[in-house]
This record gives sequence, structure tokens and C-alpha cells, in this order.
Amino acid sequence: MKVKKKVLFIDRDGTLILEPPVDYQVDSLEKLAFYPGVFSGLAKIVKQMDFELVMVTNQDGLGTDSYPEETFWPAQNKMMEAFSGEGIEFAEVCIDKTFPHENAATRKPETALLTKYFSEEYDLENSFVIGDRWTDVELAKNLKCKAIFISSSGNIGDDELSESKQELEACIELRTESWEQIYEFLRLSERTAVIERNTNETKIKIVLDLDGEGKGSFDTGIGFFDHMLEQILKHSGINLSILTVADLEVDEHHCIEDTGIALGEAFKKALGDKLGLERYGFCLPMDDCLAQVALDFGGRNELVWDAEFKREMIGDVPTEMFSHFFKSFSNAALCNLNIKAEGKNEHHKIEGIFKAFARAIRMAIKRDVNNLQLPSTKGLL
Repeated sequence: MKVKKKVLFIDRDGTLILEPPVDYQVDSLEKLAFYPGVFSGLAKIVKQMDFELVMVTNQDGLGTDSYPEETFWPAQNKMMEAFSGEGIEFAEVCIDKTFPHENAATRKPETALLTKYFSEEYDLENSFVIGDRWTDVELAKNLKCKAIFISSSGNIGDDELSESKQELEACIELRTESWEQIYEFLRLSERTAVIERNTNETKIKIVLDLDGEGKGSFDTGIGFFDHMLEQILKHSGINLSILTVADLEVDEHHCIEDTGIALGEAFKKALGDKLGLERYGFCLPMDDCLAQVALDFGGRNELVWDAEFKREMIGDVPTEMFSHFFKSFSNAALCNLNIKAEGKNEHHKIEGIFKAFARAIRMAIKRDVNNLQLPSTKGLL
């Protein structure tokens, strides 16, 4: 089966080159200035990825007295020559010459100039519009692809928008001012997972984003367990939401065990091919305690547990369930865990373990965008 082509539909002014702040026309070579980092970012995208590049630009009244074509083409041709010299070639350059008030079907965010891309030859679902205006985001919506929003230029032209910004937010996959960040975003695939695990004893839903911002929520019905899961969220930097409905009228066992299993399954799915993964990851002090967690997402499950608790319960959780939670996670995530803790305060010991576990995760899930190799001499994880 023929592989469909992915496309980067790229705006020109404010995205590839800087837009003059007064008349918004790059109508001389003196006005031609390139967006910072555009050459290095786009060159790496072209070299390392399989996107087709298409320039899509509105040039108000091009060819009229307000914007003669003889003033447009010298700068346009010089720009294209500069990109070509860096190995950056555009498969097509789509220029709409109408004024906004004409409401032409060829003018962004409309798609009349881009009808060929609605064919079976192209994979619009995994394509992107890159631009600095909300009309570029709306174009992404109309093409049924995704948007990368460059937000440094003030987003001129919002009056051309036919939909509210709130309705377009769902199309934006990345907000940035950096072409290096655009490259990294496109190079590193999304690492997310949604796991729903339902048994006669528990019903669990987990939403995980390894490249998140430390946002999420927890509701397992066990207060202290939620508090420990919150440590994972806070100190790992991931986004994580867990909802567990369990047979707590029996005891806490099924809730904690099955949540550990489902969380491990979510990590296994989100880690994907593990290319560029740091793989290993931490010890930290907490008051009187020292907690150590060594972690390896290497594809094999093992738990070494060296932590003793003198109390039967911490909060509303039996202390015997802590090792069981980490064992369940290790089995499902296919990772090695070596956990040790020492100290006098039982609460501090287990909280230190969860914090160290989170920090180990933070280290281990990092990726090196410039070295997307499998971290194993075996060639398989």
C-alpha cells in the first residue's frame, strides 16, 4: 500500500520571514528579513522527516496599484533562493492576491487553492499548518489537520477570523516562537495513553501525557493513596489523571493493585518505541529519611524492595500495599525498580519513596532529539 504524504502548510510573512510593522508588505530587498532560526529548523525538518512543504500566503491586492507585482517578486525570489541554498525546497507556493473584503474562496482560511491536498494521496490528519495568525489556525481546521501557532508577531489580522478563538483552540498542537521547538515537536512523536481497565472489582480510567506540565487529578477513594499519586504528578512533570472506582467495602487491595497495573500499562503504551529515551533514572532526602529509587524502562519487570514500616497503616493505606503497588506497576510497565528507604518517620519514608519514584520517572523518560537511538546494545527494549 502506498504511503500517504504528510504536508507542512507554511505561512510566509511572520513565519518564514518577518512582517514589516507598518504596511505589512515585503516589497523591497531592504525589507526582507528572515524569521530567527527558520533555516536551521526547517533544514533539519527536511533532512530528517518526510513532510512535503507548501507555502500558503495571502498578499493583499498583489498586482494592483497598492501592491505592484514588480515590487513583490524580487524579495520573493531572493527568499526562495536562500531557502533552496539550504536544501529547503517547497513543492508548491500558493499565493492569494485578493483583498480581505472580497471574501475569495482562494484566500486563507478558505481552501480553494489547496483542493489537490484533499485527495487520497495526502495524509491531512497528520499534517500541520504553521502560521502566526488565527486565520492560519482556522485554515488547519478547514483542512482537517493540526496547527502550530507562532505567537510572536501580535497575531495581526484577527478581524478576518470567522470563528471564535475558543473554537479553534482544539486545533493547536503547539504554541511557540521558536523554529527549534517546532523541529523538536515534529521530530518527537506524541507520548500519550488512555487506559480503561474494568473488572468485577475495579473500574479504572487513566489519562497520561509523558510530555506534560504536571497537571492532573486523582480520585481513587483512598485519601492517602491520592496524596501519594499527587507526588508522582508534581515531581515527574507528566500530566496524569486517575479515576478508580473499587470495592472498598471489601478492602483497599484491589484498588491499589489494579491502579498500579493500569498505570504501568499506560506508561508502557506512552513510551512507545523508546527511541532517544534516557531509560534510567534518583534518590532524595526528606527530613529524617533517605529514599532511593533506581528505575530502568528496559523491557523487563523486577522489583527489589528494601523498606520496612513499623506501622500497619499510614493514613488509610495498609503499609503492605505500597510494595504491592510498585510490583504491579513494574509488571505492567515492564520496568526494573530498586527501591530503598531508611528513616524514623513512616509518613516521610513512603512520601520520600513516591517523590524519588517521580524524579526517577522524570529522568528516565527524557529524550534526546538529536540522538534518537534505542538505548540498548541488544537492539530491542
